[in-house]
Amino acid sequence: MYGYEEERRERYEREEAERKARAAKIRRIIGWSIGGVFGLILLFCSIYYISPGYRGVLVTLGKVDQHSYVNGIGFKVPFVSRMYKMDIRTQKMSQKTATYTSDVQTAEIEYVFTYDLVPDNVYVLYETVGRDYEGKKIIPVLNDVLKDVIGKWQAQELVSNRDKARVAVVAGLQEKLDNRFFRNITLQFINIDYSDKFEGAIEDKVIAEQKAQEAINNTKRITEEAGQKVITAQAEAEAIETKARALAKNKSLVEYEAVQKWDGKLPQYMLGESTPFINLGK
Repeated sequence: MYGYEEERRERYEREEAERKARAAKIRRIIGWSIGGVFGLILLFCSIYYISPGYRGVLVTLGKVDQHSYVNGIGFKVPFVSRMYKMDIRTQKMSQKTATYTSDVQTAEIEYVFTYDLVPDNVYVLYETVGRDYEGKKIIPVLNDVLKDVIGKWQAQELVSNRDKARVAVVAGLQEKLDNRFFRNITLQFINIDYSDKFEGAIEDKVIAEQKAQEAINNTKRITEEAGQKVITAQAEAEAIETKARALAKNKSLVEYEAVQKWDGKLPQYMLGESTPFINLGK
């Protein structure tokens, strides 16, 4: 009986030791797994990647690093540093805005605006303006310049001088936008739209001008034709007068002219004894 109890106790102790060993092994595996995951997280958080066409801005605990990072892979302090990507490729904005012309007509301007960021200064732009630099810096300046330039043109003249207006807008943007941050500025007008009533008035005016010009052209044509007729009449009158003077000085010329026009036939009835155009003398 004593031997049986001793055997049970030894088996129990052995099983307990095996259980503790298994539990310790599981704890070690869990610890290693947690450590591995945490290590992977640390490694992942300490690596940054900047794609081509971008520059990086590193911010550590709210402080901007005074350097623009080029594209590629690098390391940063995990959890306390963050890398922000700034797109330095050509940016394109398609916008519409309404403004007034000098003759107080509402013009709806549709345009395309393009620009590039200066790569080496993106960290300054981020530090002083933030990532919403378009809304804070570009659009307000764009609207101001457009209002200033469009306001110098009358509505009808603006349509035919849109390229001059475009050049003036680009010049104003180059002057007012900070050239530390923005370069290669371009702008194209897509459409300039007015109210239907005003466009109808312009069309009526153009038609009226065309009709007026047509009437002027007709007047010039009639005047020129009348002038040509006067010149022709004067020439004929002068010719007749010259011919009359010649006939008055030389009466035989009359007979000569008659002979030139005579068909050679004598009339059937003649008065008197004379034969036309023949003078036989006495």
